[in-house]
Amino acid sequence: MRRDLGASVKGGGEKGGSEKGWGEKGGGEKGGESRRRILDAALSEFAAKGLAGSRTEAIATAAGVNKALLYYYFASKEELYVAALEMISERVRDTTMAVFMREGSAGEKVLRSALSHFDRILVQQEFQSLMQQEMIRMHKGESGALPILIKRVFEPLLIMFRSMVREGIASGELIDADWQQIQLAALGANVLYFLSAPVWRIVMGTEPMSLEALTERRRLLLEFLGQAIFRDRQRGGEVAAKVLADAPIGDVGSPFPNRGSTWAAQAPEDAAGPGTWNDGSKGRTE
Repeated sequence: MRRDLGASVKGGGEKGGSEKGWGEKGGGEKGGESRRRILDAALSEFAAKGLAGSRTEAIATAAGVNKALLYYYFASKEELYVAALEMISERVRDTTMAVFMREGSAGEKVLRSALSHFDRILVQQEFQSLMQQEMIRMHKGESGALPILIKRVFEPLLIMFRSMVREGIASGELIDADWQQIQLAALGANVLYFLSAPVWRIVMGTEPMSLEALTERRRLLLEFLGQAIFRDRQRGGEVAAKVLADAPIGDVGSPFPNRGSTWAAQAPEDAAGPGTWNDGSKGRTE
């Protein structure tokens, strides 16, 4: 993946070290603590400032290493960006794939996937920011990593989701509907909720990103799907209650770091686009 991604990401500016590829020393030593700290620091920096706005000096400082060691592992800022994007994308893919691999009926797995997606938007703020940046670059016609990420990360998840829906339809558990429409109902509502938070905040006079509101929204998401996509609505309600009980919001990690009772992600400085605003901060969803 890295060689393809590395060849596709260009235009980020600042470079350093040699132009060696991923098969050489800069990308081959994965187990080192220093490399892990560099990647974690890079993920935060790129998510906050974007590829163009980030500086390797800041990443090295945050990782507690010197710049020379950073370039020992990564030949350029672009390659570091790709590695950070790959790392977080693989985490998301593996977490989502684990949902499909759990024991349970196809309908239960669809509901678990919808809840996992909601929680990922809520908690994986860095991933959301990076994906938003990549989509903006694609819309601008710039070379980026999104096409490869779609092929390597998101396409397998879509295939699994389609398989689960079709299995549920064939077994008689789920309604006979287009699998993609079920996916849009299950996942698209999550995206719309986070994107439309500023509108709800103004129109309703409530805080849609409060812990109470998010807890309620997760419950309503599952209750709706249980009634909408299951042939037997009573069973759908029971499955929804089971899934929610298995994954309370406290288990997803704190979605409110240093923000009291509300959450908002920081927007990258060079990635203007639609997002969720809260107290002057921009939050992004993919």
